[in-house]
Amino acid sequence: MPRSNPSPQPASRPLRREIGLLSLTFIGVSGVLGSGWLFAPLLASQLAGPAALLGWLLGGLAIGLLAMTFAEIAAMLPVAGGIARLPQFSHGNVVSMAMGWSAWIGYNTTAPIEVEAMLRYLAPHLPWLYQSSTPGNLTALGMLTASLMLLLFTVLNIFGVRVFARLNASITWLKLLVPILVAAVLMLEHFDGANLQAGGGFFTMGTEGILASIASGGIIFAYLGFRHTIDLAGEAKNPQFTVPAAILLTILICFVIYASIQLAFLGALTEAELADGWKQLHFSGDFGPLSGLAAAAGILWLVSLLNLGAVIAPFGGALVAVGSMGRLALALAQNGFFPRALERLNRFGVPASAMLLNFVVASLIFVLLPFSEILSLNSAAIILSFAVGPIALIALRRLDPARQRGFRLPAAGILAPLAFIVSTLIIYWSGWDTYWRLALCLAIGLLLLIIKVKKTRSEQLDLAEAAWLIPFLGGLGIISYLGDFGQGLRLLPFGWDILLISLFGLAVFWYAVRCRLSAEKYARYLRKEQH
Repeated sequence: MPRSNPSPQPASRPLRREIGLLSLTFIGVSGVLGSGWLFAPLLASQLAGPAALLGWLLGGLAIGLLAMTFAEIAAMLPVAGGIARLPQFSHGNVVSMAMGWSAWIGYNTTAPIEVEAMLRYLAPHLPWLYQSSTPGNLTALGMLTASLMLLLFTVLNIFGVRVFARLNASITWLKLLVPILVAAVLMLEHFDGANLQAGGGFFTMGTEGILASIASGGIIFAYLGFRHTIDLAGEAKNPQFTVPAAILLTILICFVIYASIQLAFLGALTEAELADGWKQLHFSGDFGPLSGLAAAAGILWLVSLLNLGAVIAPFGGALVAVGSMGRLALALAQNGFFPRALERLNRFGVPASAMLLNFVVASLIFVLLPFSEILSLNSAAIILSFAVGPIALIALRRLDPARQRGFRLPAAGILAPLAFIVSTLIIYWSGWDTYWRLALCLAIGLLLLIIKVKKTRSEQLDLAEAAWLIPFLGGLGIISYLGDFGQGLRLLPFGWDILLISLFGLAVFWYAVRCRLSAEKYARYLRKEQH
């Protein structure tokens, strides 16, 4: 936002471009391979049966399509906290604030999810972490332990991007090795292809089950870690090539690993475990579904390896999430939404003040929200912030067609609106019970913006460019309330609701492109960034 005070920016030290292709790819892979592979195969199977395999494919394609729209604009404008900053160049400060705020809410739930995943696997060895009277709820000492773990991740990130990248690369090699080895052992030792037709056939849960597995079965949550490559684009070497290449490699590598884990899980199930059907599939014990399978098969060394992976994978995911959270808070400060003090970089070139703020907020999440609500809010909030990517791509092509782009999305006139429709569908598939929580978070952000504007009357808001948000958020809320997912009224039959969302999304997309900044405003924001 324009400011009346022309004083120099406090971030006097520039972000250091020290991340190469391998490091940036490993950051993306480490973000994706968090706790998702430990629990998502079971959750997706409960919703889609054997067709959960298609869920991983469709989810990967959907996220890949969204990722490629951001790959073009992140390579064109490689700024830190890209998901919060990039919309400002296409639609101004109000849209940038709304998408950045939504992403910030989602990001601040990611690290707590990863930390809790670690604690749940450690709980059998450390019973004092959880309340015995209400299983699943942390004790006061458990909450303190979780906060100390978040503090550890924050401190590790504060020492600079080079230290962070090297530490993350070492962890990522282990995070890659463990799930690959687990999938290989289960498929070689205990794979029964007949399981893919069990309980009524491959499509026993129908198309609706596949779509629900994508939104609510942990698939989208698992893939969302690719965003860290965008958030750290401002610190990448040769970002025009490095950023899109790292995004592509991240999605491809992680799809192969997740699909292999899902296939191994399906094939290793026993007849007794499938006796009550896919919806009732569950495992007793404390170490999760994959460990349960390995223990039932008598592969005890694999159980030990899985328990090690259950700590390493969320550790790396949380480490990356905390780093991205800091860049996002920095971006919101640069947009004028957060206090200017958060723009300051320490002597290692990282936004330490922003990271400390995020540490406090993430720690409070353990106290204020149960784990199930944190998980449901995470995916919807982050996907909403991604929805602006396809719109910004077309808008920036019209605003600045001659600007150098290291990567250009082919057939963007078709793929960009399709990506926007996909993101809208994913939010809808999350269900009304998730959407209203997301709407509440956005309302809080709007209230904070109004308070800030009242205090700084000289600031100018790009309201006309944000007009498309009203029909988008309002219409999506109405359709979610009437729809067939979550706790909606189920007045829209399945199939017709998807057609309605698709037509609605297409109309909003082209209206949003028309709402883009004027050439004059775009040039002004660009000059401000360059100086």
